[in-house]
Amino acid sequence: MTFSQLILIFLSASEVLLLGLLVVFYLRLRKSEALLTSMQSGQEALVAKMHFNAELEQEIVESFTQRQRELQELETQLEARADELRTLLEQAEAISRSPQFLRELILTGRKKGQTIPQLAKATNLSIDEVELILMKAE
Repeated sequence: MTFSQLILIFLSASEVLLLGLLVVFYLRLRKSEALLTSMQSGQEALVAKMHFNAELEQEIVESFTQRQRELQELETQLEARADELRTLLEQAEAISRSPQFLRELILTGRKKGQTIPQLAKATNLSIDEVELILMKAE
C-alpha cells in the first residue's frame, strides 16, 4: 500500500466517522426538539391553569366583597329594627304603667273572676291599691 492509499483510507474513515457523528448529533437534536416541544405544551397548559386560577380567585374576591356589602346592609337593617323594637318596647312599658291601663286591667280581671291578690300580682300593685281602684270604680 502506498502512502496515497493510506491517506485516502484515513480520509475516508474520518469522513465515515464524521458522518456517524453527524447522524448521532442529528438524532440528539431531534430528541431535544421533541423535549422542547413537550415542555412548551406543558408550559402553555400551566399558563392556562394559572389564568383559570386567577379568574377564579377574582370571582371569589368579588363574591366576598359582595357578601361583605350584603352583611353590612343587613347589619344596618338589623340595628334599625332593634332601635324600632326598643322604641316600641318603651312605649308598651309606658302604656302598661299608665294608671288608666292598670285600672282597665284590674276592672277586666275582676269581671273575669280574679281575686284581689291575683290582680295585685298581675299589675305589680299592692292589695290596698287594687282595693282602692275597685272601690272608686263601683
